[in-house]
Amino acid sequence: MKQKDYQVILPAILALVIVTFLFAILFANTTLSFAAQGSKKSSVTRTSAVERTEAQIKQLQGTLNITESQQDLWNNLTRVMRENAQDMDAFTKERAAEAKPINALEHMKLHSQITEIHLAQLDKLLPPFEALYVSMSDQQKNITDIVFRTGKYGRSKRK
Repeated sequence: MKQKDYQVILPAILALVIVTFLFAILFANTTLSFAAQGSKKSSVTRTSAVERTEAQIKQLQGTLNITESQQDLWNNLTRVMRENAQDMDAFTKERAAEAKPINALEHMKLHSQITEIHLAQLDKLLPPFEALYVSMSDQQKNITDIVFRTGKYGRSKRK
């Protein structure tokens, strides 16, 4: 790969790692958060990882202008995204079934475990993402870079 390619891909990968880490912290099961410790149950219904992923896929598809020739690459990427979301939901349900208060040390270990899961999922996600990214036009890459940099999934102006 050329130096220029690394300059584009590295920030995208770093952004994905940051988003994944924030996802682990912010979207962990409510029974595992500090606010949910004890006997109080949260009245807020959280969406599942699968639901968030489906919404993200829909937003990205509308934003990235995936071409017909890129459809197989896009399908591979979304398949891995969906698998990762299903795995995270299964982990969350398993942890929620235990539903016992945890101390600070257990809480830190849990977040470490979630982070390890996210890193493994990221390792699984990178190859199909890279294949799609490399196939993109300069305009699509620019849009993708902006999405990863800002987290904004607006509709593309191009119809």
